[in-house]
Amino acid sequence: MRRRARRARALRRRRAVAALALAAAAGLLAWALAGGGSATHDGVVATSRAAKPGLAPAGIHVAVAQTGRLPAAVQDAAAATLPNGHAVLMGGLDRTEASVADVLQVDGAGARRIGALPTPLHDACASAVDGGLYVFGGGQLTSYSQILRVPAAGAAQPAGSLPTPASDVACTAVGGRVYIVGGYTGSEALRTIVSWRPGGAPTVAGELPKALRYAATGQIGGAILNAGATSGAEASSELYRFDPASGAVRRLASLPRPVTHAAAATLGGSVLVIGGRGAAPNSQTRAILAVSPTGAVSPAGTLPRPLSDLAAIQAHEALVLAGGRDQAGNPQSAIFTISLSR
Repeated sequence: MRRRARRARALRRRRAVAALALAAAAGLLAWALAGGGSATHDGVVATSRAAKPGLAPAGIHVAVAQTGRLPAAVQDAAAATLPNGHAVLMGGLDRTEASVADVLQVDGAGARRIGALPTPLHDACASAVDGGLYVFGGGQLTSYSQILRVPAAGAAQPAGSLPTPASDVACTAVGGRVYIVGGYTGSEALRTIVSWRPGGAPTVAGELPKALRYAATGQIGGAILNAGATSGAEASSELYRFDPASGAVRRLASLPRPVTHAAAATLGGSVLVIGGRGAAPNSQTRAILAVSPTGAVSPAGTLPRPLSDLAAIQAHEALVLAGGRDQAGNPQSAIFTISLSR
């Protein structure tokens, strides 16, 4: 009888402990579903703070390494990749704030001059399309409307004109066309998205909700993402998606903070927004953000030092960064390579 009583008491204790454990597990599950818990992604713990508006749980991660130097420091250069796979840097501002006409072939270790633009310029954009590489707009004391073709030999030639003079532009190619986003005429900022293909006339394919200069622009999934920029003195945190097929522009999300003068390129299924600054000229950032096709924004890595106005060039499965401007206002000569971090 005593042994049966002891067994009964032990069984009741075990049942009580099990009930308490079940209740605790249910409570933890409810707390996690309510947004208070944490989840893992690729081995990284992402807390609820990472899910606030404008910042998603961790996506891709990149590694950045300095791999070479340009022959001279430069900022605000146009950059793209030739059909032969060589990265090219064109124009920009030198240490004296003067525009340059150099066309440089860049690799991860260095660069060499292969030609020149017809006139010095800065704040142009460049893109490869239909087997050629083209430079759009830019300027010196005034903004230019020119479209230039840059062959592998580096000697640029006229290829057309934009509807209006435009510097401070961003551009990217989708489906055999180049889309030139925003810009500055010399007197006002632009809200247009201009479409152009070699041999054709430029047309306005869409309009941004407001005029933008210095946008970070990249292509992903057949659409164009535009991150940050400025309409005047203030930087923007807005993220827009442009659909070339319909001409529709819609706001996707917000960046964690306003940014302008950033670089952008596509890597690992995301558009990377690289460096940039806020409204203040000396507010450069080291941040590299990844933007998914749906507009989710996540930290992807950091630059070795804060930089704005740098060029990002796609080179096979990596990106080459060249030049830029530091927090003291000095143009840079460093070449960095960005690769996916496994």
